[in-house]
Amino acid sequence: MTNPGLPTFDQLRVFIAVVDTGSFAAAGRRLNRAVSVISYGIANLEAQLGVRLFDRAGTRKPVLTDAGRAVLAEARGVAQGIDGLRAKVKGLLDGLEAEVNLAVDVMLPVHRLGLILRAFATQFPTVTLRLHVETLGAVTALVNDQKAVVGISGPLATSITGLETIAAGAVAMVPVAAPDHPLARMLPIPPGAGRNYVQLVLTDRSPLTEGRDFSVLSPRTWRLADLGAKHALLREGIGWGNMPLPLIEPDLVAGTLVRLAMPEAPGGTYRFSGIWRRDVPPGPAAAWLLDQFIERGRSDGDSAGLADI
Repeated sequence: MTNPGLPTFDQLRVFIAVVDTGSFAAAGRRLNRAVSVISYGIANLEAQLGVRLFDRAGTRKPVLTDAGRAVLAEARGVAQGIDGLRAKVKGLLDGLEAEVNLAVDVMLPVHRLGLILRAFATQFPTVTLRLHVETLGAVTALVNDQKAVVGISGPLATSITGLETIAAGAVAMVPVAAPDHPLARMLPIPPGAGRNYVQLVLTDRSPLTEGRDFSVLSPRTWRLADLGAKHALLREGIGWGNMPLPLIEPDLVAGTLVRLAMPEAPGGTYRFSGIWRRDVPPGPAAAWLLDQFIERGRSDGDSAGLADI
């Protein structure tokens, strides 16, 4: 069995240039080398690999052989990997982070998150992103414990010593239930009626929120750590609960959920804050992310009649 030799990156670069430009002469002009040097480089690469890459018989234009086409795909992969390596190292030398850990509150509108992260991928193609989507105090805890460098937290973060905070928008939280739920059939809903039915409550395991409840009215509760599960249970009519308005607007239009006009619990404005540790300021990529959330949050208006949660 014959084992191929180990080609150099320069040989692969010459090979790709010949394919892309269509001739040895054009490849020489692109790489600023003599045609004889290009021809010599291809001959050495063929000798290293033990296969012919170009069929030169009967034509002045080099034509890829079957082996050449197979090698080309691998050569392009190697070249892209080297380019990515050089870009990442350049970013590190320029002070750019290799990885950004971002924690966001589950109440943040998912469309906004997607738009910002898509722009981030374009702006910083060499930076790896690690995204944590958490509830309540878990976002603050990740930043406080240095497991995330920046976070988009709910209102809890404003009271934590050692964290810097800046306003980053808000979302309306409204009480909803399935259309066949008893509360949805009450017109009007009398004061205190919500206490008679199961309230689905989002919770988390963070010590920052241990023993604390937010917007809980009913003594009968089901506790969930997942917003998607809460959404599904609400649509099944298992209970009532507060949900971010952007998430359930399609349900309100389709009639799978009904907004509850509860006199003592109309919902509230859930404000977001960009957060980071005072002693660990974000780097260029993380700071760019933070600025995007802040800028997009400026257009969030206060919901009429809803106090802050």
